[in-house]
Amino acid sequence: METKRNVAIVCGGDSSEHDVSMSSGRGLYSFFDKQKYNVYIVDIKGTQWHVDFEDGSVADVDKSNFSFKKDGKTVFFDYAYITIHGQPGENGVMQGYFDLLHIPYSTSGVLVEAITFDKYVLNNYLRGFGVNVADSILLRRGDKYDENKIAARIGMPCFVKPAADGSSFGVSKVKNADQLAPALRVAFMESNEVMVEGFLDGVEISQGVYKTRNKSVVLPATEVVSENEFFDYNAKYNGQVKEITPARLSDDTAKRVAEETSRIYDILHANGIIRIDYIISKDADGNDKINMLEINTTPGMTPTSFIPQQVKAAGLDIKDVLSDIVENQF
Repeated sequence: METKRNVAIVCGGDSSEHDVSMSSGRGLYSFFDKQKYNVYIVDIKGTQWHVDFEDGSVADVDKSNFSFKKDGKTVFFDYAYITIHGQPGENGVMQGYFDLLHIPYSTSGVLVEAITFDKYVLNNYLRGFGVNVADSILLRRGDKYDENKIAARIGMPCFVKPAADGSSFGVSKVKNADQLAPALRVAFMESNEVMVEGFLDGVEISQGVYKTRNKSVVLPATEVVSENEFFDYNAKYNGQVKEITPARLSDDTAKRVAEETSRIYDILHANGIIRIDYIISKDADGNDKINMLEINTTPGMTPTSFIPQQVKAAGLDIKDVLSDIVENQF
């Protein structure tokens, strides 16, 4: 009888999405193959790290070697499945910790996590590879800025969003220059850097992808139809949105989006499941233009989240997908 690998589902985190991450952790816990793995939920908040057991008891995590004690025995983890949304799981910090301990994990490495977490850096990096992205300006806390100049450069309407925050908090859609200052105040409450980004008119879609040594799986895209001005926190987590999987795209556009998703994954040399959000707009000739909006490297994993929906639509079993991702690193 070979021993089962110990898998930590690392969730929680320090951002405003702590509770959402805990829901993803519980979702993953329910999806994992328990015949194959010993699975534990590890809740991280600040310097308080503990294992949450099913009976409601907890055990402290020893941060020097990422272990915990159970029934007097020390349990070491073989693998970390990171599902923290935001700081410190989506920006390279947790990844650096696991690199130091030589523990394999489910996300991309330090650099890719840091790049994808900062929307402004990501846009400018991918633009160099011919990926279409909206024009944007970065403002840092304390910078002097001129609302009218910003409006002239970016155009109206536009979006104001925290540049380095993995969440939907602090995002505003701004329709004229007068609304810029209040929108910036709200965004600066979430992040020290704020991005003002051009508005792209079109259909919003989101597509998951993962690759292993022997396969490349681009999942069916989901179309996001929000009743709200944009896909904000309420739309995302309080159900004020219609999600259609697969998205209503022409065959040609669906194929092009899937190719772009696969290409971006390779440019980043990503790992595990990532989800790429796009706006499909029209060019001057009325053809579909694919614009990359953002990349989520620890996508939501509650049963109603996009990725589980897309896995189901692809006719795959999420349990097998997770096993593929874990085993790819051994």
